[in-house]
Amino acid sequence: MTNNFTETDERIALRKAVHEFGRSFGPEYYLSAAREGRKTTELWDAASKNGYVGVNIPEEYGGGGGELGDLAAVLEELAAAGAPLLMLVVSPAIVGTVITEFGTDEQKKRWLPGVADGSGRYAFAITEADAGSNSHKIVTTAYRTEDGGWRLTGNKTFISGVDEASHILVVARTEDAKSGNLKPALFMVPTDSEGLVANEIDMGIVLPEKQFTLFFDDIVLPYDALVGSEDAAIAQLFAGLIPERIMGASIALGGARLAIEKAVAYAKERTVFKDTPIGAYQAISHPLAELHMELEAARLMTQKAAALLADGDHMSAGEAANIAKFLAAEVSVKAVDQAIQTHGGNGLTREYGLVDMVTSARLGRIAPVSREMVLNFVAQFSLGLPKSY
Repeated sequence: MTNNFTETDERIALRKAVHEFGRSFGPEYYLSAAREGRKTTELWDAASKNGYVGVNIPEEYGGGGGELGDLAAVLEELAAAGAPLLMLVVSPAIVGTVITEFGTDEQKKRWLPGVADGSGRYAFAITEADAGSNSHKIVTTAYRTEDGGWRLTGNKTFISGVDEASHILVVARTEDAKSGNLKPALFMVPTDSEGLVANEIDMGIVLPEKQFTLFFDDIVLPYDALVGSEDAAIAQLFAGLIPERIMGASIALGGARLAIEKAVAYAKERTVFKDTPIGAYQAISHPLAELHMELEAARLMTQKAAALLADGDHMSAGEAANIAKFLAAEVSVKAVDQAIQTHGGNGLTREYGLVDMVTSARLGRIAPVSREMVLNFVAQFSLGLPKSY
């Protein structure tokens, strides 16, 4: 946990070890894999072997017994080293947290050891094309079958890493036995299920992880595919979405750090007029100084969100996580842009590794929640302003 604006010695040591580990792979490995359409399997496997992937999973299931803040630190350091793992947001952070908090004993024994050692990778599916940011419009539905199981029908879009996952945690609806109304429920769905169609989306972003549109055509599931209880679905959903925001902030922070690091290094060495490095000019140094301050503010808010979550204050953690995600995404976009500007024409060449960061940084303003929806949340929840929609 983070107390008195400092991290524990253990987390500081974790950050240092992960950063050095990430550097051993580095941007060259990551970008070559992304450009060639390869997976960063070697990176995932090595991170798993070192215990980084399952650092937040309880020790009794083979994990590190840490907090989400530890996993967020892992992702930030990997991203800062130029070798992020997007599936950390999904498998250990979202799915691992939901099952740890709400899964039955049998479900914990079945799913968590794989999350802990990295051998199990699980995707998460909530977004639907017609619903967009309005999760209340989700239509994917699970119907009870006569034998006590489930029949799943519907669709999802922009789902990450389906081709790497053995199962998908799907947010669906079930029919309330008393009222007949639909209410949310979470199901673990095997990716090789009969009736599941996954179509890759042709993305313009340079990432090793692929995005998919999913179609569920009367998929038959056993009764225990339902995670936890039907009646706890809302709490389960938020248990996964708060970590998603914190992890989204962390990967953006790491990218911002990398971009600023590249800009500072270039500004210290590049000379144009006489022998003075361009970093001495305020037109170069001041924007970088402002970015450093914005980065530190975003990091502090991210750590606050993780600490509140560890304390069990989910309402405050939700607010802080949304703010952290917003601030981190903004500074990431600005950092990459300023790093390119600092490099001049060199910033648009592949040699300096910045141009490929433009779309990945920009992604943070849209996913896992758009900047506009965060502003709506803060306006309504934090300030008490009237709801606009």
